[in-house]
Order: sequence, then structure tokens, then C-alpha cells
Amino acid sequence: MAEKHELIVVIINEGYSEKVMDAAREAGARGGTIIRARGTANKDIEKKYGLVITPQKEMVYILTNVKTRDAIMSAINKVGGIETNGQGIVFSLPASNVSGLKFE
Repeated sequence: MAEKHELIVVIINEGYSEKVMDAAREAGARGGTIIRARGTANKDIEKKYGLVITPQKEMVYILTNVKTRDAIMSAINKVGGIETNGQGIVFSLPASNVSGLKFE
């Protein structure tokens, strides 16, 4: 049976991606990809939840095996989750037909 993989996606305020990657590596991630992005927000959501939406974002992509997904996501949430200054959103997607990587 082939190993199952997951793509962890983190959308976080600019400047927090290295902190996220440090935590992810400590939890078992082998690396990731950081991309600059710009967010848009609904002003009503900002008012309702008392959040300040920073338009400059970074997206972090981490491809991992399903066995380490939960530990990595938990570590990311602790240092950069929505309750932190990074105001990160973290989710995962199944990744099929992965080639070029070897997880040990």
C-alpha cells in the first residue's frame, strides 16, 4: 500500500513564516515552500471578531506524510495560529500521486 501524503497550507501575516517553519521542522517537517501573498478581508468580519486583517500575507506549503500531519499542524498553531500575532490559518489537503520525495 502506498504511503499517504498531505499538503499542509498556512496563510499567515507577513514576517511569521520562518517561525512557522521552525516549529514545523521541530515537529517532523523536512522543509516547505514560502510564497508572498496579499489577502482581502470582509470589513464586517474584522469588526465582529475584533481582528485587524493585515493585507500582506505569506503562504507556507509543507508536503508531509499523513503520520506527521497532526503534530506539524499543532506545532504551527501554537506559534502562528489565529490567536497569535501571526493570525495564521492552517489546513491540510490530501495529496495523491506524489513523486520525488522519500519520507523515512
